[in-house]
Amino acid sequence: MQNKLRIIGGQWRSRQIRFVDAPGLRPTPARVRETLFNWLQYDIIGRNCLDCYAGSGALGFEAASRGAKSIVLVENNALACRALKENADALSAQQIKIVQADVFRYLAGDAQPFDVVFMDPPFAMGLAVQTCQWLEDKGWLAPQAKIYVETETALNLEGLPENWRLLKSKAAGEVAYRLFGKD
Repeated sequence: MQNKLRIIGGQWRSRQIRFVDAPGLRPTPARVRETLFNWLQYDIIGRNCLDCYAGSGALGFEAASRGAKSIVLVENNALACRALKENADALSAQQIKIVQADVFRYLAGDAQPFDVVFMDPPFAMGLAVQTCQWLEDKGWLAPQAKIYVETETALNLEGLPENWRLLKSKAAGEVAYRLFGKD
């Protein structure tokens, strides 16, 4: 497994994590992560976070490195989960919990409200809006939660929960990334 990325801030700054080659797995680029965590700089420390479609774990590990209280990484791919566990073990990341499950199966379970949710679903599968609706409708969001949504640039996000407001938005190449706040 040659795929590596660097954590860019916090206690594990410059440490590398490894990830597997898997269909649809695209780690969030470093410059996008840097922008995102600048947006969230006052919203991570001591917060409970959920990383849907965790993949490489780049967003979850970055949040943990920057002081998140807990992170749940939800990923369906068994090999990706194994790599996530190996990375968590290597970093002694006690605040990270890895759940191997389909995101919708996980969200159909008993809701635990999260302060910050990261969502970067596989592109071209139409999962973003439905996942956002499930997060809202099934009680997974704490009051004033922040929700990060990364999609292909061309995707129209019509149908998001009406009580979400767009806080920040940018694009980098084929990737659009947005931060929403729950009212």
